[in-house]
Amino acid sequence: MRVLIADKFQASGVHALEHLGCDVTVEPDATATDVAALVRQHDPDVLIVRSTKVSADAISAATGLSLIVRAGAGFDTIDVDAASARGIFVANCPGKNSVAVAELAWGLILACDRRIPDQTIDLRAGRWNKKDYSKAHGLHGRTLGVVGLGQIGLEIAKRGRAFGMTVVAWSRSLTEKRAEELGVIACSSLINLAKMSDVVSVNVAATSETAGLIGAPFLHAMKTGASIVNTSRGSVIDEPALVAAVRDKGIRAGLDVFANEPGASADAFSPEIASLPGVYGTHHVGASTDQAQEAIAAEAVRIVSRYLACGEVPNCVNRATTTLATHMLTVRHLNRPGVLAHVFYTLGQGGINVEEMENIIYVGEKAACARIQLDAPLSEAHLTAIRANDNVLSLDVTRMRRR
Repeated sequence: MRVLIADKFQASGVHALEHLGCDVTVEPDATATDVAALVRQHDPDVLIVRSTKVSADAISAATGLSLIVRAGAGFDTIDVDAASARGIFVANCPGKNSVAVAELAWGLILACDRRIPDQTIDLRAGRWNKKDYSKAHGLHGRTLGVVGLGQIGLEIAKRGRAFGMTVVAWSRSLTEKRAEELGVIACSSLINLAKMSDVVSVNVAATSETAGLIGAPFLHAMKTGASIVNTSRGSVIDEPALVAAVRDKGIRAGLDVFANEPGASADAFSPEIASLPGVYGTHHVGASTDQAQEAIAAEAVRIVSRYLACGEVPNCVNRATTTLATHMLTVRHLNRPGVLAHVFYTLGQGGINVEEMENIIYVGEKAACARIQLDAPLSEAHLTAIRANDNVLSLDVTRMRRR
């Protein structure tokens, strides 16, 4: 199996892939514009990236590509629709960088409260300004609002409790019972969370539903002088609205991510938000610790290993959750060549499409059971044609309930 790594990747991960018998090519300095040419040149079966974007053009350049692995949690840098249209699996490595991102989030929270970067800049410039820098809110006994309670949000909340903060949280799937188990208070709405919190941490995935999730109404509801930290994606916060909140309400912001970020290489970047007093920024490096990258590399190798061994794709993000299937055809048959070919030929003659299927082999490997999801019912003629094969033991058709 040919593996192209179009990004920086841990040496331990490269060695592990080679140990699996993969032919590995590493292009650590690849940019988004390079990927299509690299795919054409190396014709990989598997493409692994960290922050390098994978466009529709890069995907269409492939002939043998069947799996793209995002060595990280988010996958908005990959054109998933283009991959899905060409039958290419996309997988990610969720949860492996949670502690690293939480650690940086807390660095930004502390920077917002104690203005540590500003103090450092003044000291380097030979200025002593204890009077102004002695004015800090402090965190103990205050309220931390966590937007999104996935793995990263949980780690941030855990550290919030260690700081003696009350933790309130909002997540679409969060129930009162689950919140109680986690030691947090569930908020029924984002606006309520904004009103209650002295510090807000944003930790949701970038999707069409979360674009601009933190907008003017949320920022208007925040307390004057409160802090907001974003280590998720720049698209989640309405950046112009945040600029206005910083200027008009004294909101402090700690940002690891921005709208319209440049690529991984050094480049000019001067968004208005980063120039404002009370805003502290880092370079989208939340997951960039040795510990996190080793864990992510190991997970990427695990995904490739499972795919190589049995075709299974752990953490697949583009498998359909619903299909056009309306009926389930169950065929119990002898485990012999040609049985399923006969079934599929009959279905094809009837213009019936197979949406999903599985073929279960029983102990002893003498018999099997094929469960085939279809987009239309079968006629009696089709059923009779399938039964005509001597290796078919029985068959049954049931109408499926829509998921």
